[in-house]
Amino acid sequence: MDICFHSIGHVRTATADSAIPHHWSASDIEGTLDIHPRYREGARDIQAGQKIVVLFHFDRSPPFSDDLLTQIPRQRRHRKGVFSICTPKRPNAIGMSVLSVLSVDGGRIRVKGVDMFDGTPIFDIKPYVAAEY
Repeated sequence: MDICFHSIGHVRTATADSAIPHHWSASDIEGTLDIHPRYREGARDIQAGQKIVVLFHFDRSPPFSDDLLTQIPRQRRHRKGVFSICTPKRPNAIGMSVLSVLSVDGGRIRVKGVDMFDGTPIFDIKPYVAAEY
């Protein structure tokens, strides 16, 4: 089965790729989600102060192969299954980040916690809903 995704926008950040953290939870980097005009109406209720979940494409990851089903994560010594670690080398190069919204100006959403390179394609934005137990 073929599945096709279309970018709704791109990440913009002035931070060099080498300085981007490997996970949103370790990032204080600011950037902008630049939403394509066609989809901007969909972002109209996003507000400063809230958190959002951003799904994006690891567009600079190498092609996936079966030898990547287990990998040695950064700062670890033992191989782990790809679905139990945060790595851009995945069967489907889809990433997810939880970002804090700083401001919204039309189709430009200023965020903090960026762990994506400048130009990274965005697939979707969802509200962040914390579990209450």
